[in-house]
Amino acid sequence: MINILDYGAVGDGKTDNTAAIQQALDAAGELRCSVLIPEGRYRTSRLRVPSYCGIVGHPSWGFRDVGGSVLELNDAQASCLLDVSDTSGVNLDGLSLEGHRGGDGVHGIALDQEDYGANGAENSLTIERCRVNGFSGNGVYLHRAWCFSIRHCMISHCGGDGVWLRGWDGFIMDNWLTGNERAGFGAYEENASVTFTANRLEWNFTAGIEIHGGDHYNITGNFFDRHGGPAIELMDRSGVPASQITVTGNILYRNGKPQRCGDQPYDSSHIRCMNAEGVVISSNVCEVSEDDPKSTESDGNSPEWGIVIGGLNDVIIKDNILHKGFKDQLMVDLGGHKGTVIIKDNIGSAFVESPVSATAVL
Repeated sequence: MINILDYGAVGDGKTDNTAAIQQALDAAGELRCSVLIPEGRYRTSRLRVPSYCGIVGHPSWGFRDVGGSVLELNDAQASCLLDVSDTSGVNLDGLSLEGHRGGDGVHGIALDQEDYGANGAENSLTIERCRVNGFSGNGVYLHRAWCFSIRHCMISHCGGDGVWLRGWDGFIMDNWLTGNERAGFGAYEENASVTFTANRLEWNFTAGIEIHGGDHYNITGNFFDRHGGPAIELMDRSGVPASQITVTGNILYRNGKPQRCGDQPYDSSHIRCMNAEGVVISSNVCEVSEDDPKSTESDGNSPEWGIVIGGLNDVIIKDNILHKGFKDQLMVDLGGHKGTVIIKDNIGSAFVESPVSATAVL
């Protein structure tokens, strides 16, 4: 393992370490080995990570502050902090990446390439135990990614999405995706084949998960808390339906935060599923509530609606629980369905200020 200190890096939070760390990375690329980032704060511009190279740090980060191995962006003109474009076999482990909202549209980690398999192989990018915080663009930007894994990370308070995906064949598991100014996870171009399990998504400004025309997703066992739009948004992309998706066993809590809702119909909902096919939405638990008691921006209970649907084809929505889970309607059905659509045994009650509540079964 190559130590960046041997190349002249200084973790004092003041020195520009771009050249020293890049030399260490280039040497590791030649040897197909890993680079060690010892404890300290290393200021740097964009770093180009070569194929079959690991970057290993000591993870000592929490929700509000960091210790351990910290890379800090010091260049507002950089496109990203860590550039893993056109690579295979890159592993990032145990790092804290701090953007300080520098520049405009600067990503934390970026894989940005013109085609899939641009280097003749899958990317096989893995990101483990990393904190990616405060970038003006997306926390993790995956443009034409082919095979990736993001696990045990916190991706937070970025100006775009926590994770932005154009690509497929991924695992997103056991992460915090919080406080980003778009979705926790956003996929707006071709996207497919993602296992999305056991994540906590909270307080993102738009949706928790927003999938446009994606297919073959397993969205299971996640916790969604207080997004500015629906916790889960499934919709078409220029006429390509979202398809072959399971949404099961998730907790959806106080979504559609009024202060952050946009101007799209039914933003104040837990699930919005429009123009989709081959989807199962089952065994999810939804609840209305407001901001935390000590919040300085409390703006009321939400959401207004539970599940909003329209334009479905061969879809099952069954056995969801919305106990005190909506303010207006449990289910809003906008029609336009094709094929078979089964809506059955979704039960719950409206949230009201008084002890008396309305019940509904759809």
